[in-house]
Amino acid sequence: MKKFTLSIFTYFIIIYSYSQAGINVESLRETTDRKWIGSIGLNMGLIKNTNNIFWVSNNAQIQYKDSTNTNYWLLYNNLSFQKLEGESFVNKGTQHLRYNRKITNKTKVEAFVQTQYDAISKINLRLLIGAGPRFKLSNNDNHYRIYLGTLVMYEHEKTTSVSEDIIEKDFRGSSYLSLNFYPTETISIVSTTYYQPKLDLLKDFRMLSNTTIEFKIIEKLSFTANFDYSFDAFPVEGIPKAQYELTNGLLYEF
Repeated sequence: MKKFTLSIFTYFIIIYSYSQAGINVESLRETTDRKWIGSIGLNMGLIKNTNNIFWVSNNAQIQYKDSTNTNYWLLYNNLSFQKLEGESFVNKGTQHLRYNRKITNKTKVEAFVQTQYDAISKINLRLLIGAGPRFKLSNNDNHYRIYLGTLVMYEHEKTTSVSEDIIEKDFRGSSYLSLNFYPTETISIVSTTYYQPKLDLLKDFRMLSNTTIEFKIIEKLSFTANFDYSFDAFPVEGIPKAQYELTNGLLYEF
């Protein structure tokens, strides 16, 4: 079954800025017996106070799972652009490819490649390549699922400091805990926290936490709320350690 999603109306509150640690892959996964699933979304917003702020974001994804439920592929793309009084203020994008192979009912091996850029965080390019096991810790498909991932990734990052561009090449851990709750048939809550320390300097770490709540209004129309928080112990010079974002909207699926 192919799913095409369009956010027909969205409003947003930017409390500080966009998160810089990555994306919440767990919120993208779909549980289904069908081989192919696709989606595309478009969000736009306009704020007028002391400044005029225009914001637009689009995302698209496609997932494939074979008939034996052994191999799983996810391809995701997101682009965001914001203008403040006619000037480019935020320009960021993420492309993510992930592969899972089922080993047992509770264990999978996954690998991923991700590219990212974020103008406001002064990240010209962040390339990530990683792999590791994924465990299903507990589940009751009708009410909850809990997952744990422990990966190792290589990071190539080019950033812009006050006076020059900086290139870093490091190995980081990337562990995550994902809690998925379904208290009723019309409400779902997905909360995922990532911890990414540099392997040769553990005090240099990043954390990303994302929580998504979806309330189904009618069969194909839902209200969604997303909160993202990120912390970078050693960000680019001039960028704060903590960043967070709250977005709300209506989602139509067909």
